[in-house]
Amino acid sequence: MLRQFSYQAILFFLFFLPVHAQDAGTLADTAHRTKLIILGSGNPNPDPDHAGPAVAIVVDGQAYLVDAGTGVVRSAARLSPRYGGAFPALSARKLTRVFLTHLHSDHTIGLPDLMLTPWVMGRDEPLQLFGPDGSAEMVRNLQKAYAEDIRYRLYGEEPANTAGWRVQVSEVAEGTVYEDSLVRVEAFAVPHGSWPVALAYRFTTPDRVIVVSGDTRPSPVIAEIARGADILVHEVYYAEGLEDRRRSAWQSYHRAHHTSTHELGRIAAEARPGLVVLYHILYWGATPAQLIEEIRSEYDGPVEVGVDGGVY
Repeated sequence: MLRQFSYQAILFFLFFLPVHAQDAGTLADTAHRTKLIILGSGNPNPDPDHAGPAVAIVVDGQAYLVDAGTGVVRSAARLSPRYGGAFPALSARKLTRVFLTHLHSDHTIGLPDLMLTPWVMGRDEPLQLFGPDGSAEMVRNLQKAYAEDIRYRLYGEEPANTAGWRVQVSEVAEGTVYEDSLVRVEAFAVPHGSWPVALAYRFTTPDRVIVVSGDTRPSPVIAEIARGADILVHEVYYAEGLEDRRRSAWQSYHRAHHTSTHELGRIAAEARPGLVVLYHILYWGATPAQLIEEIRSEYDGPVEVGVDGGVY
């Protein structure tokens, strides 16, 4: 009996647990060359279960990151083969391209990590960074802040190449901002309160169109560029929570800067993307089911509450 139980237990661990672990964070059809991966679904609040806002669009062996929130490199590494994941493109040394939606700290506080950790891990080419005005100055100041570290790694005892710490910055506005054999990336200005420049990005790959909203209040721009897209990744806040949990000054702020569940539902109903994935989520006590219920009041299409490590 003991031998039989042990044999069955081994079969269970070998065949059932790995499948369950994969299914929990993997919703994508394996036939797709392009995957959307949520590296961080959070916001400025230091929620230990939700890293800072960042996503990756992985096409074949190349990752294209959008934003660099808290923990971005570790979130990517968790899905790389080194740590048991299935995406070589998310290995630290292969993180070579990032698109910033805007320069708020929750979207950029992981940038020095993205600039330096992949270099320490062997990245031997500059990071290519695309972002709004001010991106170049931010990078210069971060390099100044870490100048002693960079100098020591270059000229001390640690083996290091001379290229991987560098950053090639392209400050971008609306239009096509990047194109290679795998993807065309277009930027679109969106309204984010009085913040001077905030961008949404539309990625067109050989088999998918993915739109990432960045931070924005409800905008017809998103409805237009997401029309018929395969995936719309959009920020959201829990509408009931805004009324119940936030005082009036914060209510005004969030309405001017962000998008409620009901408002996102109306955008999705107009655009009709194949899938809506929520990120930069302000839960304010809501469950995932409650978020979806509010969106369902306006939209009957497929919606997923983004989770860190989710693959779509």
